[in-house]
Amino acid sequence: MQIEVLKSKIHRAVITEANLNYVGSLTLDEELMIAANLIENEKIQVVNINNGERIETYIIKGKRGSGTVCLNGPAARKGAVGDIIIIISYAVMDFEEAKLFKPAIVFPKQGNKL
Repeated sequence: MQIEVLKSKIHRAVITEANLNYVGSLTLDEELMIAANLIENEKIQVVNINNGERIETYIIKGKRGSGTVCLNGPAARKGAVGDIIIIISYAVMDFEEAKLFKPAIVFPKQGNKL
């Protein structure tokens, strides 16, 4: 049996930009991506703590060390600069494998730094 489990989570990152006139997605600091075991173009869920919005999109790699967390395109309507969000990724795996799997969970500090 295959089940879907939490793979990666960045808990309480702060939106630094919202760019309505971009193709779409979430631009994310490469350091945060590496720490959370996320890759460019990976499907993610973004949960906005400030307004309760929940969206699915994908990641675009941002400048390493920049602290960038930017909602792009239509996603920019779902959050504002300064909003606190949770970025989540899931993986499908075998039930027995899932029992042993440990997700990567990151708690950014001020400025979305590690």
